Amino acid sequence: MEAQTEIQTYLESGKEALARGQARDAAIAYAHAAQIEPDNSMVHLGLAEANLALGNYDIVRIACKRVQELQPAGGSEGMCAQALLDLLNRRYDRALEFIDKAIAMEPGVAYMYALRSFLLRAQGQDYDANLARARAARLSYGAHFENCFPQLEPRPTPGYSAVVPVPTPEQSNERPMPAAEKVSVPDVPKTRDAEQSWTPPSQLQRQMVRTRFALSRYPNLVTSIIVGINVFIYLIMVVMSRSLDINVGVLVNMGAQYNLLVAQGQIWRIFTAMFLHFSIFHVGLNMLSLFFIGSAIEAFYGKWRYLAIYLGAGLAGGIATYFLGAPDTVAAGASGAIFGVFGALGVFYVVNWRALGSYGRGAIGNWVFWLGLNIVFDFSVPGIGITDHLGGLVAGVLIAFLLIPRLGRRV
Repeated sequence: MEAQTEIQTYLESGKEALARGQARDAAIAYAHAAQIEPDNSMVHLGLAEANLALGNYDIVRIACKRVQELQPAGGSEGMCAQALLDLLNRRYDRALEFIDKAIAMEPGVAYMYALRSFLLRAQGQDYDANLARARAARLSYGAHFENCFPQLEPRPTPGYSAVVPVPTPEQSNERPMPAAEKVSVPDVPKTRDAEQSWTPPSQLQRQMVRTRFALSRYPNLVTSIIVGINVFIYLIMVVMSRSLDINVGVLVNMGAQYNLLVAQGQIWRIFTAMFLHFSIFHVGLNMLSLFFIGSAIEAFYGKWRYLAIYLGAGLAGGIATYFLGAPDTVAAGASGAIFGVFGALGVFYVVNWRALGSYGRGAIGNWVFWLGLNIVFDFSVPGIGITDHLGGLVAGVLIAFLLIPRLGRRV
């Protein structure tokens, strides 16, 4: 167990160093991991990636062949290794086919998107290359894999005949691309999936990628929409109640969770109650908390995971209120969902504490402190929906653990 933990630490250190463009540090980390477990395909693939950045192309070939020996069935590491071999032979189209298959098998690896960006740029597809590069940056939390790939020769500009000088190795930090060699590169042993012919992405798939890229430019989009919906509904109820404190009858008519009506089949109230609030203090405190905590979770987990955590926790809190609350209970508010989001924040810190270093340990301490403070506040103030809060918290932790993005290549 200790050896596995140590290997995982070296893998994470190597991946992070490579993402920051520190290829030498990455190579050292992977070399240490190789001494502990010489038959680990991820370790040898890391050695290949680091030595590609250092320009040690013979080592890249040796490491990639070793990966293929360790993955005879053609897994994601084997596909990526074959893509690196094809890259060295300037077979960019074939390399792109293999890296797309590797991404399909394991879509959360930032380096694969950085490699895909390089291959697309080598073929003149700059727009799609920028999309892949942005994806790599998002998965690596802002890193850009600088100087990790060979230098590409500049493409001639249409309408100009001027010769653009190519920097020599002494003038550039990057090693030049090796000349195409007539070597026999064995194909990755094929599985039933690998035997299927690869087809280029359709127009719809390209549009989906562009849409995701556009959404990634607005990191607080989902949080802002949720806050806007809650505030808008509250303002409608203010007009209907003619007061900043919302009338109970208005709340029930708008969809608050009234357990007697839920028992009669109006189950939808468990959902609609998440967007209703009793007063300006209630909606203001909830939305302020959601804005700060939700923005972090949206960045850590991604928009769709975050939305699943928020809605799942809110529904779980409402269900807990129905089964554990009094029959005449009228419940409303986003507190259960927000407690679930807060639980997801703790899960992220706990699962990734090693990769986060000293910051992770301090963040966990702060999270435990605020969690305890909120629980004490819940039990000391009458009228607060404790079952809703605790139900949302537990559900948020469970859902977040299932959806957690880990900083390592694999955990």
